[in-house]
Amino acid sequence: MSDRVTVLVVEDDQLIQALVEEALSDGGFQSAITASGEEAIALLQGNKSQYRAVVTDINLAGKLEGWDVARTAREGDPSMPIIYMTGTNGEEWAAKGVPNSVLLAKPFAPAQLVTAISTLLNTVIPLAAPTE
Repeated sequence: MSDRVTVLVVEDDQLIQALVEEALSDGGFQSAITASGEEAIALLQGNKSQYRAVVTDINLAGKLEGWDVARTAREGDPSMPIIYMTGTNGEEWAAKGVPNSVLLAKPFAPAQLVTAISTLLNTVIPLAAPTE
């Protein structure tokens, strides 16, 4: 069993999937990759504690978009780090994106992705522990 942080990657372009997976691996992260918003949401709801961050394309094949995946992830964990990737629709981030997220415009350097995830993970405020 690995102690590396697992990042859920939601991207329908196989080339970008491979680039993101390699960048995450080089950065010390483990990745779980899915191509659809529907599958991503099923994974998030099925095992909430497995994923420590979500990297999602905004425009996905299927009915759901990256915006939907991010909202679902945040419903399960309000401090879940979210990184959006897009070649278009970046202007909608302020209105549709979740707070405390990062938008990476394609093409981006692999180091930008690793830096964004690391920064968000290091600034996450853990959920308050129950008080006696």
